[in-house]
Amino acid sequence: MSKKSVDDYLTDGLYGTRLPKENERIKFLGTLRERIVLALTIGQVMTDSGINKLEEAIKENPKAQLLINGHVPYRFLKAEKALANKYKIHYTTITNNEKDTDIGAVLTYDYAIEKENIFFEEEQQNEESEAVSEPDDQKSIFSKVKKWFGV
Repeated sequence: MSKKSVDDYLTDGLYGTRLPKENERIKFLGTLRERIVLALTIGQVMTDSGINKLEEAIKENPKAQLLINGHVPYRFLKAEKALANKYKIHYTTITNNEKDTDIGAVLTYDYAIEKENIFFEEEQQNEESEAVSEPDDQKSIFSKVKKWFGV
């Protein structure tokens, strides 16, 4: 371990002690990825599309805590807070005005669990998948032009 120089002490005094994986902590509302059970984006929180998956995760992990992004308007957080109260898990609203993240809510532990897939992927019917099922030679030129213009 190397000795700290005067510059190191000055930097720590001005900006605070540097935390390991600081960018990861900013993205995941103050926690590390290795501790996360489930992470929902702001869009998933606002539309409540991940609420059922969050409820399943809370049932499976009753000792976890819920971190909620404070930049999401309160009216969109009612369902998540109601779930936390229903299953009696601790939740905290995290507001960091200096940094921005696209994560809306995180179910996490205080220790590493190393879960591989922490994001909830929405099941969407994609128009492109329907278009792919038709061979290109059977499509009319009109349908191709419509696709270009998004009609």
